[in-house]
Amino acid sequence: MADDTTDTKSSNQMWGGRFASGPDAIMEEINASIGFDKKLFAQDIRGSIAHATMLAHQGIISTDDKDKIVHGLNTILSEIESGNFEFSRQLEDIHMNVEARLATLIGPAAGRLHTARSRNDQVALDFRLWVKEELQKTEQMLTRLIAAFLDRAEEHAESVMPGFTHLQTAQPVTFGHHCMAYVEMFGRDRSRVRHAIEHLDESPIGAAALAGTGYPIDRHMTAKALGFREPTRNSIDTVSDRDFAIEFLSIAAIAGMHLSRLAEEIVIWSTPQFGFVRLSDAFSTGSSIMPQKKNPDAAELVRAKTGRINGSLVALLTIMKGLPLAYSKDMQEDKEQVFDAAESLELAIAAMTGMVRDMTVNTARMKAAAGSGYSTATDLADWLVREAGLPFRDAHHVTGRAVALAESKGCDLAELPLSDLQAIHPDITDKVYDVLTVEASVASRKSFGGTAPSEVRRQIAFWRARN
Repeated sequence: MADDTTDTKSSNQMWGGRFASGPDAIMEEINASIGFDKKLFAQDIRGSIAHATMLAHQGIISTDDKDKIVHGLNTILSEIESGNFEFSRQLEDIHMNVEARLATLIGPAAGRLHTARSRNDQVALDFRLWVKEELQKTEQMLTRLIAAFLDRAEEHAESVMPGFTHLQTAQPVTFGHHCMAYVEMFGRDRSRVRHAIEHLDESPIGAAALAGTGYPIDRHMTAKALGFREPTRNSIDTVSDRDFAIEFLSIAAIAGMHLSRLAEEIVIWSTPQFGFVRLSDAFSTGSSIMPQKKNPDAAELVRAKTGRINGSLVALLTIMKGLPLAYSKDMQEDKEQVFDAAESLELAIAAMTGMVRDMTVNTARMKAAAGSGYSTATDLADWLVREAGLPFRDAHHVTGRAVALAESKGCDLAELPLSDLQAIHPDITDKVYDVLTVEASVASRKSFGGTAPSEVRRQIAFWRARN
């Protein structure tokens, strides 16, 4: 008959060599968050100071205890900032690490700090503060990126380049107009950032564990002290909400996608086959074996960072999708995703801003490519509609025949003799050559938001006024 008892040695072997002390060690490992949530120390201390000040104002704790708490918290802040604070995994998280140190510094008065709050509303506060500050930083970085594009757009308002669809030459545009496309994209990203700040600008502190508190607290006072518009309005939602973190990740993913598209264009443009731009040495690397290579590594890494950001968004959506109200420990897994995505986004925006400012634009190469692929064919069709009175579909057919003829002769549309064009359609006159150059094509696109240099400058002025 088997023995029902298991000795300590075999139990430890069952749990695995890393967890030498058995189940308790596994619980400590899975439960502790101090390894990453210590990043919230400044927000945690700031929130605690506001909370203690409110408690004293409401007569819930004495002014003397409040003064001791505030002094102790500022001491802890200085210790952490100077690297003289020892974080303990046994104390699980940033909240308990700070509170334990506070007790050592000021004694029993430290125990009064947690009156009328819970770690549930405390972590919600810390995280909201951190995300709000990160969004404000992102807004500033996007503004600098937009400014870099505005400078390049103004510099190249008349620089002709090929516009593409399906990565095939489509119609001539200006490089300034192409730059302004990214101004629009990153401008929308910045608008999303501003809306997200507005959405999360509510203070969670005072919601306590999930039901509020019976103490006569003043949540409007703490909200104002912490720079929030107002307190949250439902205590259950307050401690279970991570929408603000998901919204941040969504914004980061969209901005990352825009950055990645730009990175892809820079990678393509910097190839010898295109030669549209040349990156500075600050944003390129060489090859360990091929001395002629200059690799656009910074752009490629920006493109790759987007994958990490997307993964963080999907991870947090998956974590939250099945959680009943209110708080569940699953929500501890929210922060690492946001921290990682924020770091990736910051680095990607900074790198792209540097690349845009530093890269050399080869306008001659762009102009030569702008006329390739019969890019002024649409201008010929439009001319036939305006000057010869053809329906557009008929003009499209005539233009197609002209392109086929030019292709068979190995020349551009503008190089076809007038006799050849008139053989295709007798109403074509020599005035058609006024629209067959890339410069004429670009200059004619004066519709609002078009690529004509005058319109590009109009949009630059609009964005400079709002940037």
